[in-house]
Amino acid sequence: MSVSDQLFGRALQLMPGGVNSPVRAFRSVGGTPFFVKAARGATLITADDRELIDFVCTWGPAIHGHNHPRIKAAIAAALENGTSFGTPNPLEVEMAALIVRLVPSVEKVRMCNSGTEATMSAVRLARGYTRRDKIIKFSGCYHGHSDSLLIKAGSGALTHGYPDSAGVPAAFAQETVVLPFNDPAALDAAFAANPGRIAGVILEPHMGNVGFIRSEPGYLQHVRAACTAHGALLIFDEVMTGFRLALGGVQELEKIRPDLTALGKIIGGGLPVGAFGGRADIMDHLAPLGPVYQAGTLSGNPLAMAAGIAALRELAEHDPYSRLDGLGRRIRDSVLAAAKAKGIPVQAPQTGSMFSIFFTAAPVRDYDSALRADAKIFSRLFHSCLARGVYLPPSAYETGFLSTAHAGSAIDRACEVIEESIREL
Repeated sequence: MSVSDQLFGRALQLMPGGVNSPVRAFRSVGGTPFFVKAARGATLITADDRELIDFVCTWGPAIHGHNHPRIKAAIAAALENGTSFGTPNPLEVEMAALIVRLVPSVEKVRMCNSGTEATMSAVRLARGYTRRDKIIKFSGCYHGHSDSLLIKAGSGALTHGYPDSAGVPAAFAQETVVLPFNDPAALDAAFAANPGRIAGVILEPHMGNVGFIRSEPGYLQHVRAACTAHGALLIFDEVMTGFRLALGGVQELEKIRPDLTALGKIIGGGLPVGAFGGRADIMDHLAPLGPVYQAGTLSGNPLAMAAGIAALRELAEHDPYSRLDGLGRRIRDSVLAAAKAKGIPVQAPQTGSMFSIFFTAAPVRDYDSALRADAKIFSRLFHSCLARGVYLPPSAYETGFLSTAHAGSAIDRACEVIEESIREL
């Protein structure tokens, strides 16, 4: 029995499902999850000393690869001064200044501890600011596990077949209007059916939690115009896309200014973190200035701030985005070429360092079309790649990520493995 099998057997006795986050359990693809004891660059080292080329990248944060020396040094330097103070610290001011400078729509920002906290707080703030109750979200967009947003969610909820979580009161669900993504007419109809009652619209500007799905041309502009016309706040959940597709996220690429933005992942450099920010007049409704309460003991933690500052500075100074897009296109082209040669229908949406593989003949543009893809074929691909040393996301409904560390031999080998694995399907 492998070390990972032994660890998982013990974990099953101690933790629900043996994991601390559901998708790690491999329930979607089958088999036993492996345990990791170290990571460097584009490589994971398992508890059994296997080396795997990693296309999960800690589910997004590791845009510079694992154990990056600049981030590691920043954490070590911060650690010399302590782990947590419970007071304001200079690093959180520096982080706030970086976010305000780099994200076009953010005039003020509040740090928190996770993407879930960021989206939950942004929704509460939208309701408090507008004095309205209803929120519009989109099928398959996952905004964390808060009650108001865990309705028709993606990510692990979708993977395990429970997009509507038990424990969410029906009264909460009634205040959330769920619409299909990339459907302007559905949004217009929802506003018409709820005049003066929509506090805000929250969406991933490019979906990343039902696999990677781009917003169609003009769609985000339509959402922005509809929110403005109806007095609702537009909330971009850029926990995944923020700083990953561009320094200013999708809003920079699409030249759209949401009213509020949720951030996470990369801004912690691999440590737990979240943030939300936006227009100053809205943000000033937060306590202690305003009536909308939000707090957190470890918010602005100096270790997380140090790691995140190092990660953002590395991005700002080296501008790796065109290079990352080139790596992403290599993965996409390998998938498409191998599937075409094999006669297997596939879609491989990709932008920058985010990509997905859907085994379906039809373009994937929303939750329903993603679910029509063949998850069983994906599972076979996953295990074939894993056996050859390449770790893809362990679900047909998750996004793959690349890092700057994937250049060179790592990307060459990964493309070879993916092509070989598709040829064997």
